[in-house]
Amino acid sequence: MTSYAYPAIDDHVLLGDLRTCALVAGDGTVDWFCPGRFDAPSVFGALLDAERGGAFRIWAAEPGAVSTLAYLPDTAVAVTRYTAADGAVGEVVDFMLPDEGAADDGRTVLYRVARGIEGRIRFTMYCDPRFDHGREDPKEPLLEQRGAAHAAVFQGSQTTLTLFSTVPVVRVDEAVAAQVELAAGQAAVFLVATGPGAAQRPGSAQRPGSAQRPGSAQRPGSARRPGSEQTDGWAPDLEHEAERSLAETLAFWLGWISKSRYRGRWPQAVHRSAITLKLLTHAPTGAFVAAATTGLPEEIGGPRNWDYRYTWIRDGSFSARALLDLGFRQEAEAFARWVTARLAEGPTVLGEPLHIMYRVDGTSDLVEEEMPHWEGYRQSAPVRIGNGAADQLQLDIYGEFIFSLGDTEHLRSPEGQAAIGRLLDWLVENWRRPDEGIWETRGGRRDFTYSRLMCWAAFEYGLRLAPTHENAGMWSVMAHAIAGDIRSRGWDEKQGSYVQSYGDPALDASLLLMPVVGFTGPEDPRWHSTLAAIEGGLTQRGLCHRYRVSDFSDGLEGEESSFDLCTLLFHMAVAGVGDVERAHRWFTAFLGHAGPTGLFAEELAADGEQLGNYPQAFTHLGIIWAALALDAALDAGLRTASEASGSTTPAP
Repeated sequence: MTSYAYPAIDDHVLLGDLRTCALVAGDGTVDWFCPGRFDAPSVFGALLDAERGGAFRIWAAEPGAVSTLAYLPDTAVAVTRYTAADGAVGEVVDFMLPDEGAADDGRTVLYRVARGIEGRIRFTMYCDPRFDHGREDPKEPLLEQRGAAHAAVFQGSQTTLTLFSTVPVVRVDEAVAAQVELAAGQAAVFLVATGPGAAQRPGSAQRPGSAQRPGSAQRPGSARRPGSEQTDGWAPDLEHEAERSLAETLAFWLGWISKSRYRGRWPQAVHRSAITLKLLTHAPTGAFVAAATTGLPEEIGGPRNWDYRYTWIRDGSFSARALLDLGFRQEAEAFARWVTARLAEGPTVLGEPLHIMYRVDGTSDLVEEEMPHWEGYRQSAPVRIGNGAADQLQLDIYGEFIFSLGDTEHLRSPEGQAAIGRLLDWLVENWRRPDEGIWETRGGRRDFTYSRLMCWAAFEYGLRLAPTHENAGMWSVMAHAIAGDIRSRGWDEKQGSYVQSYGDPALDASLLLMPVVGFTGPEDPRWHSTLAAIEGGLTQRGLCHRYRVSDFSDGLEGEESSFDLCTLLFHMAVAGVGDVERAHRWFTAFLGHAGPTGLFAEELAADGEQLGNYPQAFTHLGIIWAALALDAALDAGLRTASEASGSTTPAP
């Protein structure tokens, strides 16, 4: 295999078709790609093992060539531009065609178009898939001629991958390669199509709530995607196929983002975050995944490496709420229907209304396993697939769901209100239970203050959603009782702060959501002192940790860095108590840590390195929320200043 070093986590773009995704690094390498569905086995996984993971690379084979990676504005189309030492310029355009239809047949197409821009520039292509997360032994590909297209067929036990090319390809062991020299205006097209022979995952049949959403239509061109019945013998006109699909992809993204209501100070960051959340959406079901990857470390060389390619009730609810706050209602309605479909399936084997996480199709077979054959990103082992936290009790998910989606038409419908009623009736009997909490600790259950907070939010927002429900009186009693419980048992008088869990002085940044859900506010002295304690104990230079590992044993080895969502909630909280200038400065500095394409992982190291799975929905929804909150605070300040000066010109 060609030599390949690990790029920085944030030196990637995310591509997607609203079923799955691919990551492309700044050197032109597709080093993460799970065809068919986000949680499918990878075929390109060099991000987690440079030698055994598999990769698909296109690069300028010119001495001294340098590259830059960027999105076309307001789209999910990426361009890697190469400039050679002699001034020749070329680029590679990468994209996947979005499809909002209901089909979920495992077909995936990835488009890569190399172009000459100035002078003459040589490109090299190298394609080396490794099926089933690299667990299958690679086989020699079959080379075919498909009309004017050259094809290389790679056969795995469950998936076939066909590379189509406008230029001849040659076998290199179990991979294929090609070289082409392009003058200005010339192009070479490479298309990867997957699908045939793909075996269904257990339980992957269509689930309740996975039908096509009302008003959603299959995207133009999606019916002609090469798939399991088309790849054998399919002979595409590659140049026409790529040109037409690129035009449709651009039209989709520009049309979608035009629906945003955001008119604030950070349109580039907010809209990139919105597009990222959309890319992490599984259109056939409406489910959001927490991140595109598995196994990217929270600490280089450390063991905190988890699989985030699933749908958490919490992360999905917050993602849907962030998009709803920007005016994207369709995604929020779809996720509300998806969750109530899970509720309709009846209690889990442990008697709870919901699992904390699922696959996008609504199944919950998430057995965690390690992959010892992979070394991990920069030797950060183990790499895991599945997630052992799936069986945890996390009582906060019910409040996050109702708070986030209580304004959807679906939850306000009779069906939605009935589902919420059943959920809250269960919570009446169970809110006092210790649980593993929002951070999915593996050190035993506790009485986490944040879990109690979200139980309060479930009853509080449930009352707003269904005030005439026959059990609304009991919900009101519960909300009042839980609020009193938090104020007495979740408060540490000596420290002058709300704390992570009852009877323990450790701090926790999840409590920064207290004012967001309306439990407290800037007029509450307790909140001011809690915020001061969090700033003094969990933050440094405006970056906020979830908690201090030294203060709280979470049952895991290793350390972690500042947690991006907590950082953004901290900025919101500081602005909320009136220190808008400081919050503004910190937020602006945080955005400066974005990768070259504007994307963020989960955590930020002290030296600015992004760590954890990527891109992370939590971080990008946090950017949307923080931008909206800071816009509101800054606008309020302008209005106050305008009124004080007697100006007749209205502030924004």
